[in-house]
Amino acid sequence: MKGTKTAKAWQDHLLKVVGSDRFLKMRGLNNEIPFFICAYAPHQAVEMDDVARNVRRQLGHGGITVLDINLYDLSLSLLQDRGIWEQILEQEPSIDKGELLELLQGVLDTNDHLIPTIARRLASEAHDVLFLTGIGEVFPYIRSHNVLNNLQSTAKDKPTVMFFPGSYTHSLASGAELVLFGTQSDDKYYRAFNIEHYEV
Repeated sequence: MKGTKTAKAWQDHLLKVVGSDRFLKMRGLNNEIPFFICAYAPHQAVEMDDVARNVRRQLGHGGITVLDINLYDLSLSLLQDRGIWEQILEQEPSIDKGELLELLQGVLDTNDHLIPTIARRLASEAHDVLFLTGIGEVFPYIRSHNVLNNLQSTAKDKPTVMFFPGSYTHSLASGAELVLFGTQSDDKYYRAFNIEHYEV
């Protein structure tokens, strides 16, 4: 991806933006939901995990609490809590990929299972900002646009930043689109701001 920010540039930008009063108080959003996409080149995934951790830690030193919810870790704990993780591991080598996808989509249904769990964490853990990570690791059984759509009523009181390995593009012809890994069209989603273009 031409013109991709370096991990250091991302870290500096996120510290400046997320640590700003304007961002934390959700100013200038014109009554839109405070969702932001941090779309980065897929090859930067490991570096961006470090960036998210560093930003969270440095903001914490300044008294800003970031709640990081990693969707992969959350999915794993949901499967373990329901006692089916071992069963899935046993069946995975012999089960058809389509059946496995259907099974995971059922037991990790965004509306029925994922969002209620996130809502409980948001209610029980004090935070100023929510980071959503692990997006690439849960594709295709959890789709980022589904998470954002279902989160709209749950996570509207504080800013949410989704770390997205791909692109978030806007065009007059196709509207706004999340393209995971630069190749997989996740779906149309237009209610988020591109944090790369957010100025403070």
